[in-house]
Amino acid sequence: MKQKYHELIAGLTDKELLSHLYVTQIILVGISFILGFLLFDHFSYLDQIQLDDLNIVTIGIPAGVAVVITDLVLMNLLPPSYYDDGGLNERIFKNKSVFHIFVIAFFVAFSEELLFRGIIQTKVGLILASIIFAIIHYRYLFNWFLFINIVLLSFVIGMIYEWTGNLAVTIIMHFLIDFLLGLYIKFRRTTVWDEQGGELRE
Repeated sequence: MKQKYHELIAGLTDKELLSHLYVTQIILVGISFILGFLLFDHFSYLDQIQLDDLNIVTIGIPAGVAVVITDLVLMNLLPPSYYDDGGLNERIFKNKSVFHIFVIAFFVAFSEELLFRGIIQTKVGLILASIIFAIIHYRYLFNWFLFINIVLLSFVIGMIYEWTGNLAVTIIMHFLIDFLLGLYIKFRRTTVWDEQGGELRE
């Protein structure tokens, strides 16, 4: 299954991958509004987006930055295979402008937090929401470290939502994680190896 998945991804152009990403996020937003209509009175879950909350600055931003710093440290300490997602993130972010990375990160953060925290976690609880969040990131199922990583991250974000009761806090946190890691992927120098085993820089 892993091999078939990698072959499928390799067969798509970068433009097609990006289109799939946007379509997936649009579907998540659509599901959110359908479930919001069915499960909440007058889309009341949207009331949990409070932009005037100081917790956005004191909790959301520091937590997002802390996650990124932890990831960067682990990336430099652990074998590359631990962070191998089949090259998907590399293809999504590497050749995009900073503004485009900003747009992708915000759209993903908004759509996923709206559904997984605002609706699913509210209705079925933190643990189940975290597991569903991890499963929806299908490519991570083939890498035990990334799967554990995404489950723990979802649990941390969910705990912060339980603590603050504000989706804006987790949206900003999620956005910062994706945006900063997207910038890291864009600007990092890729190491490759020639046939004699010598290190080359892109």
